[in-house]
Amino acid sequence: MARIAGVDLPRRKQIAISLRYLYGIGATLAEKICDRAGVPRNKKTEDLNENEVKRIREIIDAEHKVEGDLRREVAMNIKRLMDLGCYRGLRHRRGLPVRGQRTHTNARTRKGPRRGIMKRK
Repeated sequence: MARIAGVDLPRRKQIAISLRYLYGIGATLAEKICDRAGVPRNKKTEDLNENEVKRIREIIDAEHKVEGDLRREVAMNIKRLMDLGCYRGLRHRRGLPVRGQRTHTNARTRKGPRRGIMKRK
């Protein structure tokens, strides 16, 4: 079983697909990592030998931030914006869309479920 950056990769998927299970690695980066490590992209994760897994792990550790380090960095960036009190930080603090989207309608993902209007008896 391939374990990279504290994450168990799915065994029956191609390595280029299973690397995407790591936070911070997308499709393009996964393919570049496979090419640099000399591993065919369509090889299944369970078919990798220890040497190939080690090469992939070394490339990821040396050149890319993934999982906990990246999550911590993103959280610190958001916290910095909130501490500064800039517009983006205020939007994060209030749980509203940050990048200029409209809020009159939509934005339900950020705002949460609708709160109904209370009727008077």
